[in-house]
Amino acid sequence: MIYVCLDDTDNLESRGTGKLSRTIANELSKNYPVYGVTRHQLYKHPEIPYTSHNTCSVIHIETDDDIDVKYNDELFEAVKFEMMADFIDGSDPGLAVAHEDQIKPALTAFGNDAKYKILNQQLARGLAKNLGIRLEGLGGTEDGVIGAMAGIGLAHTKNDGRFLLVKNNKLKGSNTVETVLNSGVDAVYTIDGRLVTKGVIVNDSKLTKPCPVNGEVILFVVEENGLLKAVNRG
Repeated sequence: MIYVCLDDTDNLESRGTGKLSRTIANELSKNYPVYGVTRHQLYKHPEIPYTSHNTCSVIHIETDDDIDVKYNDELFEAVKFEMMADFIDGSDPGLAVAHEDQIKPALTAFGNDAKYKILNQQLARGLAKNLGIRLEGLGGTEDGVIGAMAGIGLAHTKNDGRFLLVKNNKLKGSNTVETVLNSGVDAVYTIDGRLVTKGVIVNDSKLTKPCPVNGEVILFVVEENGLLKAVNRG
């Protein structure tokens, strides 16, 4: 897997990083095997500038085992082009691309720290250099490099955040469990651990948002008054 992380691409008047990442993922899917897009929540603190939620987005690209770093560079340039074409004044975007073989425990720890601590560009850039990960700030203060590195570390755990897109399938509103499973979701569970195999899932959110859990795509639901309601976590 190759992970492409975007952070801090928006301002209060623009579309968010999540929407931009889905648009870029759709464009990449014309030439690359896009697995999905995940959203990861980072630390919300008065000393950290962010637009509304301080989240980053990671595009997951499936690869063969013998892929090399040149593939990373291709992806990096393709995504950089799309991000620069959509550059928003007042944003501080960062972009990072890493093959799973480049992701070491230090990067996972950095991602976890970014959920609870104030970090800095120097640490993010030093980590990228030492791990051989392509990282760039694309404008403004370039603080987006922090979230760009953190998102890769978090996505690689396969246990953080939620999916904004799975295999280019985007579900809205209410759907049968069968439809949800056919969209790329591996299983549907109630939050108390019961496997759900049939029924209609009611969703009050704009999109159905399953979660990565131990490498699987899982949608959680709660049962209320005989109805299955989607739980949008992360």
